[in-house]
Amino acid sequence: PVPAPTPAAPAPTPAGDQPCRDQIGEAAATALAVRCRAVSPATHPPCNAANPCEMIQKEIDRSCALWADDDNPPTECAG
Repeated sequence: PVPAPTPAAPAPTPAGDQPCRDQIGEAAATALAVRCRAVSPATHPPCNAANPCEMIQKEIDRSCALWADDDNPPTECAG
């Protein structure tokens, strides 16, 4: 007899699609989201620990780039 095929395991979710809290932990993800909200001028920024960390970091980078020519950027943009 031929063995029955086993169902394929679901493909692992890429880290970039996982919630940030699952990637780096609740406390670190919350801190990243708070930093994001502090610098983002967006009305509805993606600064939420349920979003991927990469998305949150890109919003921080985008927002801090707006301060590039300013002598007094927010402290959240340092480092």
